[in-house]
Amino acid sequence: MNLKLRRPLVAGNWKMHGNRAEAERLVGALIARGAAAGTAEVVLCPPFVHLADVGRQLAGSRITLGAQDVCAEEPGAHTGEIAASMLADLGCRYVIVGHSERRALYGEGDALVARKFQAAQRHGLVPVLCVGETLAERERGATREVVLRQLDAVLSNAGADAFAAAVVAYEPVWAIGTGRTATPGQAQEVHALIRVRMAEKDARIAASLRVLYGGSVKADNAGLLFAMPDVDGGLIGGASLKAEEFTAICRAAEG
Repeated sequence: MNLKLRRPLVAGNWKMHGNRAEAERLVGALIARGAAAGTAEVVLCPPFVHLADVGRQLAGSRITLGAQDVCAEEPGAHTGEIAASMLADLGCRYVIVGHSERRALYGEGDALVARKFQAAQRHGLVPVLCVGETLAERERGATREVVLRQLDAVLSNAGADAFAAAVVAYEPVWAIGTGRTATPGQAQEVHALIRVRMAEKDARIAASLRVLYGGSVKADNAGLLFAMPDVDGGLIGGASLKAEEFTAICRAAEG
């Protein structure tokens, strides 16, 4: 039994994978396996082009729809972008902001991530704010500095109250898609750091804030990671594309 007061959350980030038929099969398999039948909240974040189809398929299920990114701007002349209001209109509840791939590959800085966070909340979406350090940053002892800088950029713009309707995901960049995973102790150390920083601003919100771990989570290591006192679930990449594996991870989050 999970003794934490915070409800566990497991979010599957499909990244840029899957055609329509594959998406339909995966969602069908997750529903059939009862991926969300337990106490953990389960979210699927497919590519933008699959959101409408997946949303219709999830109707009536206990799985929630989320998106992988959002534009910081309101609707207008922003070719190729997707507004928060559009995601809300499609039935999304959650949206990932500041994923390490967006930061590294597309040059998204802390200020832009903070604006995306606020744009999401203006339209009733729950942002999943990603923070985390690269291998080089960890090796030079900068994990604390990097994670707090990324978190503080949003805190200073949106305020601590905004985190009453937000989720934070710690994703060590060196563990994403590499097969390397932070040890449960390493994950707990950074999750505790995040919670302490939040407590400095608002102890009540810090206690209720869900902090997820993301970085090569699999069925065989999820239980140990999720057992840590400040780890409230996971942001799952590659394993979320496999129905059996993802369902097992969801089960592990239940404690």
